[in-house]
Amino acid sequence: MGIDGEVQKAQRAAEASEEPGQRPPTIFSKIIDRTIRADILYEDDKCLAFRDVAPQAPVHFLVIPKHPIPRLSRVAAGDAELLGHLLVVASQTAKVEGLVDGYRVVINDGKRGSQSVYHLHLHVLGGRQMGWPPG
Repeated sequence: MGIDGEVQKAQRAAEASEEPGQRPPTIFSKIIDRTIRADILYEDDKCLAFRDVAPQAPVHFLVIPKHPIPRLSRVAAGDAELLGHLLVVASQTAKVEGLVDGYRVVINDGKRGSQSVYHLHLHVLGGRQMGWPPG
């Protein structure tokens, strides 16, 4: 899926996330409960790291909290320890994946940030030179 397709997917996801009532399970909650298979790289009681099914770099994995937080802009002060843990896991998993020369960590937030799954997730991309500006 190209950039325009990802933007459209994010816009549809944003509209669905704003609908009143119970939020349906996300693809990430289904990975956590093993309803959907994933290539899991790391797991503990707080988070899960797994390969992206549509990689945008030679190495591309996601780190997600098991406790669902819909978006970065909705975190609370009480989430600080968990957020730090996600970054530590991203760093340790990047090392295991051989990303010794650097990598990029991306968090998309909301419709304008092209967030397509409303369950906080960190993209870790590496294995090639990243360009700047990113988007």
